[in-house]
Amino acid sequence: MNLGYACINAGFSNRSKKDRITTNRTMIKRTFDQKGIDYASELALQNCTDLLSILQWNEESNIRFFRMSSEFFPWASQYDLFDLPDIDEIEKALVRAGNFAKEYGHRLTSHPDHFNKLASPKEKVVLNTITDLEIHGQLFDLMGLSRTPYNKLNIHVGAHYGDKAMATSNFCKNFHRLSDAVKSRLTVENDDKASLYSVKELYEMIHKEIGIPIVFDYHHHQFCTGGQTEQEALALAVSTWGDIKPVVHYSESRAEEQCDPKIRPQAHSDYIQKKILTYDQDIDIMVEAKAKELSILQYKKLWC
Repeated sequence: MNLGYACINAGFSNRSKKDRITTNRTMIKRTFDQKGIDYASELALQNCTDLLSILQWNEESNIRFFRMSSEFFPWASQYDLFDLPDIDEIEKALVRAGNFAKEYGHRLTSHPDHFNKLASPKEKVVLNTITDLEIHGQLFDLMGLSRTPYNKLNIHVGAHYGDKAMATSNFCKNFHRLSDAVKSRLTVENDDKASLYSVKELYEMIHKEIGIPIVFDYHHHQFCTGGQTEQEALALAVSTWGDIKPVVHYSESRAEEQCDPKIRPQAHSDYIQKKILTYDQDIDIMVEAKAKELSILQYKKLWC
């Protein structure tokens, strides 16, 4: 069982601004309009350079699973990555990080933002989604990461638009508009609302049509079971991965952790306290806890 954390190393990001190590430096649109591509390039280079430092810390801490931020390139939809003034140095930094990951057996993945909606009936939304997903695929290619779900790009269907059959049909149709850099890595995840998509629905309506793997989210399953037990839904999701080791997401309720019923039950806790039930499945577990790597270190003390 391989435990990973998402996007931010809490210890590094809580340092003073001068000493901070992070891969999600960005800016508001007004700043981008004022400073333009030169400043975007400067931030991107810092983000890409710091990735190796995070991976090195992960290696020293025996954590070899990391979800990469979606903010390596600020306002990337507004320019071509190869127009960045620092692109040569950016490429070198990404190659170094990619080589380190491959040499030491680190699994790197990404979860593009929630506004990515391949199922949308609006062409503009679909085009924006394709643009964003292609940037992620380009990033992974620059790092030399495999074009397989081992280095997955994970999204949700996003919405039902009043007709799940229509929405999932749109998702599958628009999937074929993506490049191989994205299609070969794309996965889809079950949702945390009863009105959206369970593992069973994703299996019938997405996986059977286009063959992409399903990422099982333990916490989401509580709110959208599809009539399956946790063990059944996990097993069904795992069956979609073929020869690639499956990824699952695990988190716990912040409302329970804080003993505050006013908090949305779907909200994630800072730490995880319960033993993760794998039901003898061989899986990599992305821990979606607010305390990031600190939650993994505490979990290992409790249960490993």
